[in-house]
Amino acid sequence: MIKYLYAFLFLMGLSHAEAQSLSTQELLDNAIAYHDPDGKWDTLQQKLFITMTYPDDRKRLSEVTIDLPKEYFSLRSENGDDVSQYTLVKGECSLMLNGSTDISEEEKKTHRLNCERAESMKNYYQYLYGLPMKLKDKGTQLSPTVATKEFKGKEYKVLKVTYDEAVGKDTWYFYFDPETYAMEVYQFFHDESKNDGEYILLSEIENVGTIKMPKVRKWYYNKNDKHLGTDTLTKSEPLQ
Repeated sequence: MIKYLYAFLFLMGLSHAEAQSLSTQELLDNAIAYHDPDGKWDTLQQKLFITMTYPDDRKRLSEVTIDLPKEYFSLRSENGDDVSQYTLVKGECSLMLNGSTDISEEEKKTHRLNCERAESMKNYYQYLYGLPMKLKDKGTQLSPTVATKEFKGKEYKVLKVTYDEAVGKDTWYFYFDPETYAMEVYQFFHDESKNDGEYILLSEIENVGTIKMPKVRKWYYNKNDKHLGTDTLTKSEPLQ
């Protein structure tokens, strides 16, 4: 019996050592295997329906259309009585307000309708909804080691990510469940020494085809835990 106990303890210790020696690339590969088991992100053709709610009870409804093979992106947002839309097709930009492309300069300013913002929104949605797969993109710098950290009472495997200057200047941390490798938190800093930036708590799963996307994202300031808003992926539809 004693020898079996020793063997069990040895195997447990070996398993712990293997977990500790997990490389950053292995962690990322495991996370991608969980979220995108069939490798479908690069061929995504979906419409995502997202509801953003704010602490003051404001609400914004958005339809995000992403067709990566055709290099097509569209964001249609309802804010009160106004409906704005950005569309990018292979870099060509078009804008619409309440069904019309005839938009005054004052309206463009009021509703922040311009092609620079269209590009920014495309990058925003394709980055956040493409995680963790987007961490394979060119210009992404993975930290050399995997950290084990506790966040909000749970222990995670943590991947630190920085970017080439031409790509981005923020420092990001991605928190993965140590058993399933599901991504459950991400956090970014503009200047980590100032504890600025935000963290985002992820919960529930929306199956977008075979991709497991976080359904609920709750945004908070790092410095004081103030809740900024929650966006919920209410449903998705494949493009025809």
